[in-house]
Amino acid sequence: MKIQKLLFASASVAGLLLAPVAQAQSLAEIEAAAKAEGMLSTIALPHDWCGYGNVIAGFKAKYPEITVNELNPDAGSADELEAVKANKDNKGPQAPDVLDVGLAFGPQAKAEGLTQAYKVATWDEIPENIKDPEGHWYADYYGVMSFLVNKDLVETVPQDWADLLKPEYAGMVSLAGDPRASNQAILAVLAAGMSTGAAPGEAAGKAGLEFFKALNDAGNFVPVIGKAGTLAQGTTPIVIMWDYNALSARDTLAGNPPVEVIVPKTGVLAGVYVQAISAYAPQPNAAKLWMEYLYSDEGQLGWLAGYCHPARFNAMAAAGKIPQDLMDKLPPAEAYEAAYFPTLEEVDANKAAVVEGWDAIVGANVE
Repeated sequence: MKIQKLLFASASVAGLLLAPVAQAQSLAEIEAAAKAEGMLSTIALPHDWCGYGNVIAGFKAKYPEITVNELNPDAGSADELEAVKANKDNKGPQAPDVLDVGLAFGPQAKAEGLTQAYKVATWDEIPENIKDPEGHWYADYYGVMSFLVNKDLVETVPQDWADLLKPEYAGMVSLAGDPRASNQAILAVLAAGMSTGAAPGEAAGKAGLEFFKALNDAGNFVPVIGKAGTLAQGTTPIVIMWDYNALSARDTLAGNPPVEVIVPKTGVLAGVYVQAISAYAPQPNAAKLWMEYLYSDEGQLGWLAGYCHPARFNAMAAAGKIPQDLMDKLPPAEAYEAAYFPTLEEVDANKAAVVEGWDAIVGANVE
């Protein structure tokens, strides 16, 4: 598929040929220590996001001695960092061990001293351009921004960002998060800005804010965090979200109501998420074992089953490790041909523009 080529083209050959990274502990030692800890605290992992429900179930089945303590499944990336800060002196169950955040939040967490370095056994198969060289954060999966549409309530399904401004979509369009804290929503603003022709980064962030201002002024924007439930209820008939979340919602709703997932014609934005271990993890060995599971073949295929392209996709495909039935469930490659993978600098510049400008420019309190 062409989308993989777009993402991984910048990974250096030298980086892919590095010798396996040595760890201070063997996997057997980590496993024994994790079982002794007996618990893993995750945060911001909804079960319908990227197949996480089955991924967590797979981890529990493999390590029944470890209780998975799931904190605030609907939190955004910024909320995750705040949870680490707020609980850095707390070794109780409210302190997260691991993080799953948008690309821009990985370097931020490292810079703020919120992460600890760890390199999984399959480290060499994670492309160089989407991981911290020291192991503080590393890509886990990616997808593209899309529209999830309730066809019972939306007569003409929008095909592009500009369509959302039409009067027929009054009181229909929502984001899948708060654009002041949610990576998914922050990047939706970037995609909207890119659809106007603005350059990725600060320019597209500002253009995206103007787009959502126009959407709000027209009465089309609904300041409610959209998800499968609000879409089915009719509160948010059109939700802007990652394709893997939209496809998962389609499966969950199972035709009630009928929905359609649209990858827009312009502003096709690909987004990468990253994993990290908290610097203050109460259960650091359970955190390491969780990472080893996520980056094993089993964990990576779990994400793929949830419609996310895992970081090791290319290496696993080359090794013949991806079942054809999983490939067949993915959207056609043609929908992704125009997908753009922003640089970390562009993601950071957009994030700053959106977070700082949303209240003043758009003025909609999304909750």
